[in-house]
This record gives sequence, structure tokens and C-alpha cells, in this order.
Amino acid sequence: MFNRATAMATTAFLPKHLTGALLLAGVLSGCTMAPTYVRPEAPVSGSYPAAADGKVQFDAVELGWRDFFPDQRLQALIASALENNRDLRTAALNIEEARAQYDITAADALPNFNGNFSRTRGRTAADQLVPGQPAVGTAYSVGLNMTAFELDFFGRVRSLKDAALASYLATEEAKQSAQISLISQVAQAYLTEQSYAEQQQLAQQTLDSRLDDYKLDKMRFDVGASSALDLRNSETLVQSARVSLATLVRQRGQATNALVLLVGKPLGELPASQSLSDEKIVSEIPAGLPSDLLNRRPDIRQAEQQLRSANANIGAARAAFFPTISLTAGIGNSSTSLGSLFSAGSRTWSFVPQLTLPIFEGGRNRANLSLSEIRKNLAIANYEKTIQSAFREVSDALVARSTLDEQLAAQDAYVKAQEERVKLTDLRYKNGIASSTDRLNAQRDLFTAQQALIQTRQLRLNNAIDLYRSLGGGLNENTVVAAKS
Repeated sequence: MFNRATAMATTAFLPKHLTGALLLAGVLSGCTMAPTYVRPEAPVSGSYPAAADGKVQFDAVELGWRDFFPDQRLQALIASALENNRDLRTAALNIEEARAQYDITAADALPNFNGNFSRTRGRTAADQLVPGQPAVGTAYSVGLNMTAFELDFFGRVRSLKDAALASYLATEEAKQSAQISLISQVAQAYLTEQSYAEQQQLAQQTLDSRLDDYKLDKMRFDVGASSALDLRNSETLVQSARVSLATLVRQRGQATNALVLLVGKPLGELPASQSLSDEKIVSEIPAGLPSDLLNRRPDIRQAEQQLRSANANIGAARAAFFPTISLTAGIGNSSTSLGSLFSAGSRTWSFVPQLTLPIFEGGRNRANLSLSEIRKNLAIANYEKTIQSAFREVSDALVARSTLDEQLAAQDAYVKAQEERVKLTDLRYKNGIASSTDRLNAQRDLFTAQQALIQTRQLRLNNAIDLYRSLGGGLNENTVVAAKS
């Protein structure tokens, strides 16, 4: 801001009345006609639908992502993404752009001084010549000029500066939000690739087992111990396994490509991966209160900074209804010869205050004010919706967390029951009690149940990631505080 000390340092060589005007401008530059900013009330309930289960050890914001994700392979992927991801790099460049724009706007609060030196040579018309004056003359001048410095009596420049600062801070919050989102996307893409890899391995094992069974069934058919229907049912199981394997190979390849895009470079050498059944989250995460999200989530803070910017722009629109006072001044030396440019009597100065009063502008200022107020109302609506969306994300994650453990246990029990069913059905088939159709159905149901178990494990881990992200976790690399009791 153009304060008293700055004014004194930069105007000590100017005439006293100009120096006084600049000092007055510095004193008044803190004034603004923007409405007093009041944070809107959060349009959400005071608590989440599902409460935490009492196993809380860390706050999501304080829990570093390396501690949240213990898998070393996943840690390497996240670290690489934070360094190479193009979307995150774009977000960082957006911050630099907003910072430069703020610096440009802030510069308007300070006077601009320009040094100049000129040499002018010209001919005077004969009928305008003074006796004894040459027709062709030369003039030299040197000086320091201040051009059209606005005295910010009504806070127009200050309001624009505040709006630019809020926009700059909003881009910083956007970058942090992008980092949180990137970490969760890499983790979930990694889990998706792992899920397809485990399902592919399961499909390969199933295909190998069914091929062995098919060979035995073919031998039984060749000696007349089984029917053609039994052989075709066995062949159906083999071809079904091949279809599933080919599908999973394609899906795994596409999931790997998605992971490479997020990481920002080829995967290269990485630590060995873990099974989804072995991978654990190191600690449970507390939900806290919805009001905590206002300070935890960068996207909410970004929306609030955008609201602050819109609020400041109202001040600039209001100030446009009032007179604009600007100063143009200069001090220097002028002479008809270069040698006498700095001699006694060659000093010159000018001081040109200008007042511009809006009289008729076709309703432009009123329309600009209405536009600023509408944009503020839009920013309020966006801020409130961002809070509501954050509240829903946390609530959804908590609701899912309360049931996924039970679902996973039930799915695991279901797989074990299907395994026993396959054993019994196969035994009954070999003894001629069960039909080949019974065996086919049992084996298909087992394969489907085993795939669903892998998918449920992935879903449970994705839910933990969703809760970590929705509570604002992912900015810290390591835990910065000790565990809470």
C-alpha cells in the first residue's frame, strides 16, 4: 500500500503542494466503499448422519499421506505424480499468473515516475517570427514526470487490489485442492489396477483348473462314461473362463494407462505390490464437525476467497459514481542549448490536477454495480453449494464405512460357502448323483463370488480414501503431530 513513508521517500524532490497531495493520497488509500465482508452461515446440519466408531487416532489433515498409505509401491507412485502430473503443474502456473496479475493491480496504488530527455528542432513560420529570432531553433529538456496518478479518495484502486489479492489466494487454494484430488486419484487408480490384476490371476487359475476338468471329462466321454451334454457343459466353463480372462487383461491394461497418465511418466521400476487383502490403512479417521470443513478443505476456502473478491469488486463499482482525481506533474530543466541545460534559470516544473465527474454515461456505472452485486450473489451460492457438496461427500463416506466391513465379512463367508458347494457338487457329479448342469452352476457362482470379494476389498479401501480426501487429508507428506489419545 502507498503509505506515508513511501510517499516521503519518493517525493522529497517534488514541490511541496505535490508532495502534500501524494501524502494525502497515501493516507486515504486505506479507505474502501466495499461492503463489510461477513462469512455466510454454513447451510448444513451441525453433525453428520453417521458418527465415528471411536477408533480415532489421527486427524485427517494432520495425517500425512505416506502414513495413510503404507504400501511402498503406492507411495512411489504418489511421489512421482506430485512431481510430474501436468494438471498439478498447470495449477502451480495458475498461481504464478494470479500473483503477477495481483502485482500489476497493486502497482496502480503507487505513482509512476518516468525520466525523460528530449531534443526538439523546428522552424517557426515567418509571420510569427519575433525580430531577431532565428527561423530554425533547437530546444533541449530533461526531467522527471509523474503521469496521471489517481488519488484514491473513494477506494476504487484499493478495492481492485483487494479483489486481485483474493483471486490470487483462491488460486493457491485451488492448487492445494488439486493436490488432494491427485493423491486420491492415484491411490484409487492403483487399487483399480490391483483389483484387475488379482481378478486376472483368479481367471487364469480358474481357466487352468477348468481345462484340467475338461480333459478328464473328455476321457470319460471317449470311454462312454459321460454324455455329450456333460462334455459340452465342461467346454462351456472353459470358454467362459477364457472370455473373462481376455476381458480382464484388457481392463487391466486400460487401468495401467490411466495410472500412467496420472503419474505423468512411465511407471518404471517400482517396489513389489501388495494384495488387496493384505493392504491396511494405518489408522481410522475422525469425521469431526461439519464446521471443521470450512478450515480443512481448500475448495471451500477457494470458494470463500472468490466471494471476497466479488465483494471487493462492489467497492470499485460504487466508487465509479464519485469523482476521480488524478495528478500529472513534472520537474526538470529546459534550454535552447545543450551546454546551458543545467545553468541557472533553466529549471521548469508543472503540476496538473484533474477532476473527472461522471455526469452522463448511459447507465454504465449502475449496470456495473448491478453486475458486481449479481456476481457476489453467485459467489455466495457457489460457496454454499461447495459446503453442501463437501458435507455430502463426508456423509456418504461415513455411511459406506459403517456397512462395508459387514459387507466384506459377509462376502468372504459367501465365497467359503460357494467353495464347499463346489466340492460337494463335484463329488456328487463324480458319483453320478448330481448333473453336469449342477456342477456348471456351482463353479460359475464360485467364480462370480470370488471376483465380487476382490471388488468389495477394493471398494472398502476406496471408501477409506474418499473419507481421507473429503476431510481435507493429503497436503502433508508425513504426520506432523503425535497420535491423539
